[in-house]
Amino acid sequence: MVIGNRDTSYPEAEWDARVALAAAYRLTDMFGMTTLVYNHITARVPGTTDQFLINEFGMGYDEITASNLVKIDINGRVLEGGHTINLPGYVIHSAVHAARHDVNCVMHTHTPYGMAVSALETGFRPLQQDTYGFHNDISYHEFEGLAVDVEERERLVTDLGNTNNMVLRNHGLLTLGQNVSDAWGRMWNLERACQVQVLAMSTGQPLNQAPIEAIEKTAALVGKNPAGMAWPYLLRKLDAKDPSYKN
Repeated sequence: MVIGNRDTSYPEAEWDARVALAAAYRLTDMFGMTTLVYNHITARVPGTTDQFLINEFGMGYDEITASNLVKIDINGRVLEGGHTINLPGYVIHSAVHAARHDVNCVMHTHTPYGMAVSALETGFRPLQQDTYGFHNDISYHEFEGLAVDVEERERLVTDLGNTNNMVLRNHGLLTLGQNVSDAWGRMWNLERACQVQVLAMSTGQPLNQAPIEAIEKTAALVGKNPAGMAWPYLLRKLDAKDPSYKN
């Protein structure tokens, strides 16, 4: 039964998670961080340790709603209907959800500046006040080809450790969060940080780095995810444009 926008066949906590995840997909499309029908954002099903929600493969981010998200388990079994999921999405996300029970949302993108930084031998360099929240909270995973080998999961989570942000070398970006807004906010910030880095490097001029003491002080003040605090505003912005993600 549907009451308002809510499908009551789902527990309330799961429906809320579905709405938040659908919002993240729509916001990712709104801010131009999509790659056609590829990439993925997942959210753990509340109250479970082995189930999560993912987009159906072939759907655009602007088409995602709370009700058309697909529920799968850690073993890759689709738990509802005959839906199709993206195999690399399953491999990457199941690895994190299985290993990091402190994490409830995982986001992976192929954004232009993130991909550019992933191809740099020097890797990611936070260069400006807004980017220093990533200080000592970023890891790297070497490219192994398309992520279709389940054996890669162990190596990925070993490289990830306890960090909340990862550069997948020659590939893209990965962010984690205790909730959807955390993971999405980190990704928005990380892509912006990569943009700042690429633009600064493109000048060909020597890069100035702030003193480490100032970086550490700033990181402590701004926290790990200042963009996550904007989530209520982002939902208002999304609702004004198209609230159908709640359906």
